[in-house]
Amino acid sequence: MTNHSIATLTDWSAQILASCQVPAEDALQAAQLLVRSELRGYATHGMARLPSYVERLLAKDFNPSALLRQREFPGGVVLDADGAMGQIAGARAVRLALQGLERSASVLVAIQSCGHMGALGVYALLAAEAGAMCLLGQRTPPLLAMEGFTGAAIGHNPIAFGCPAPGGPPIVFDIACSVAARGHVLVAAREGRDIPAGWALDSQGRPTTDPQAALAGALLPMGGHKGIGIAMVVECLAGALAASAASFAPQWQQVPTSGAVGRQSAFLWMLRPQAFAPQPLRDDYMRLWIDHYRACGGAHARLPGQRAAEQEQRAQRMGIELPERLVHQLRALGTSRQRAFPA
Repeated sequence: MTNHSIATLTDWSAQILASCQVPAEDALQAAQLLVRSELRGYATHGMARLPSYVERLLAKDFNPSALLRQREFPGGVVLDADGAMGQIAGARAVRLALQGLERSASVLVAIQSCGHMGALGVYALLAAEAGAMCLLGQRTPPLLAMEGFTGAAIGHNPIAFGCPAPGGPPIVFDIACSVAARGHVLVAAREGRDIPAGWALDSQGRPTTDPQAALAGALLPMGGHKGIGIAMVVECLAGALAASAASFAPQWQQVPTSGAVGRQSAFLWMLRPQAFAPQPLRDDYMRLWIDHYRACGGAHARLPGQRAAEQEQRAQRMGIELPERLVHQLRALGTSRQRAFPA
């Protein structure tokens, strides 16, 4: 493992994205979100995603020169991302929602036509750090199936929640609706190792531990029908509310082997807590259930987001630790884009 400076890694990532014709300000925004995802331990959705994002930008599956537009109305926004990188669209959605909360207690942003947003927990964290509660999800092409299905039936549709917590880091809950994120399967395939049983099915609907067979087949949902049900909730909120003519294009219904997919939809719902309950009462209630939870669990009782916050604090002191295999891939990417990876 090698440690890298946060500032240096962010600057280099921004240069790589700018070399793909992404405007400098947008490239920096996307790089900051990728690096922060890495800082917080989202290894499958941090720097490991950069090569596939470059691939999608060069293929124009992500629009490097997207012109984002929004239609606003009381309590809601429809954001047409024009094929932009998901990080660029996600950051814009957070800003729009926070602006909307200045006038409303609740704002839902429906995001049309954006790329893979990466770790959704990062956007929920930004909202919580600004004092808001936030729920968001992104629709993906079909990736989930139950055993015996003849093909992937619905997206694994990640969903995340963020909430300020008195006296500590925000609560941030971030999951895909699959037993394991597809990113873990991609990493296993890249490293030539099996995946655990119970993660995936092959193309014939049979359980498999071969990551290549899993990538050609489908992921299993967490909790069986419960995971499928949550995926359907995201389809309704992210897919239907952000539906556009592009939503029906066949080319956006398949996930490339590299893992990043373009022209998808998402939702971001943000609440201003003080509009519903006075802050002292809200904080007292939060402390009550958090204290009870910790009393019952002792050392085992971690709040969602606590481990990530601790990891981010360590990385801020010591730098970002990247595995050598990933460093090798990033060096190759830097060479191909004529932007040498920092030593």
